[in-house]
Amino acid sequence: FGKVDHCFRKAVFMFCQIFAYALRPCLTKPEVVPFGGWLALNWAVQLAFDGAMVAAFGPKCLLYFLLSTFFAGSIHPTAGHFLAEHYVVDGMAETYSYYGPLNMLAYNVGYHNEHHDFPNIAWSNLPKVRELAPEFYNDLPQCASWPGLIFRYIFDDQMSPYSRVKRDKKGDKKE
Repeated sequence: FGKVDHCFRKAVFMFCQIFAYALRPCLTKPEVVPFGGWLALNWAVQLAFDGAMVAAFGPKCLLYFLLSTFFAGSIHPTAGHFLAEHYVVDGMAETYSYYGPLNMLAYNVGYHNEHHDFPNIAWSNLPKVRELAPEFYNDLPQCASWPGLIFRYIFDDQMSPYSRVKRDKKGDKKE
């Protein structure tokens, strides 16, 4: 049962990884999370909106919001971008771009190396960055399939939740 148990636990992690993704900054570097008036206002606005939606449409709409967020960020085919963006897959690169058709549904989030190089470029122009500078992007490791990467993550013993590069200080890799 070792392999089955291992794959099962990684599949459960993939279903719940949206929570890990959302809470990671609060848990790993709580000192940089901006607690204060703006965060309190954000919570108040979100809770007021949810309350208004429940009052207008009933409690099932809140369940719809929660489940759609959960499924969109867990085992959904486009959720493979969470793995491609910051997991070390082949032991070479920390981040991988994906150039497949799912980018049309995800605002070109697959152009991740291009985004890191030029964070102020609009999502609609990220393909142009690669087009203008293929010598910088075409030879980098790429993610061929977001859904395929999810399956690889679940079944490949070399990948785990610890397959991320952790840094002590900005720019320094922690061994």
